[in-house]
Amino acid sequence: MAKTGTTTQGLRAAIERSGYYPALVAEAVEAAVGGETIGSYLVHQETTFDANEVRRHVTVLVLTDTRFIVSHTDEQAADSTSPTPYATTSTESVKIGRISSVVVSRVVANPEKYVPGSLPREVVLTIGWGAVSRIDLEPAACGDPNCEADHGYTGSSTADDLSLRVSEAGDGPDTVRQTLAFAQALSEATAVTAGGSGATR
Repeated sequence: MAKTGTTTQGLRAAIERSGYYPALVAEAVEAAVGGETIGSYLVHQETTFDANEVRRHVTVLVLTDTRFIVSHTDEQAADSTSPTPYATTSTESVKIGRISSVVVSRVVANPEKYVPGSLPREVVLTIGWGAVSRIDLEPAACGDPNCEADHGYTGSSTADDLSLRVSEAGDGPDTVRQTLAFAQALSEATAVTAGGSGATR
């Protein structure tokens, strides 16, 4: 389930509609937002299967005039550290100018019949701000198939701080639409910041 929109009241309502520990999630998100005006938000709940357990977690993304806020809440079963089930919630606040990439990957069925404006079947939103980077390495080679020399390694570094996947089949068309709307708002915000005189790149 995902909801997007603006205003503090709308954000609180979306968190409550998700039904996932709304008091806990809302308190953490509202404390991180503080008194800033909300430009856009996305509430995404996901259910995963871990061995024989069904686990739920919720991610809340909030865009203000100056910051991008990420909140994640995860539930845990009773274990050796706690005799009762518990939940952990964390928030991270990132200055808009620190966001280095906003990647929107779309999966479209029957691309030869695609009509502009149609919803993709699946969307993956990946946002990078330099906290986590993934490095993929592989042996380097030259064009000579008989060459046995060591050419070292080649690779690429990719910012991969947050990746959120939604699909029409699993989450519904509204969720896909809302994810695209938030991604557009975030992209526009980073473009404005990058174009400013005091931009941080």
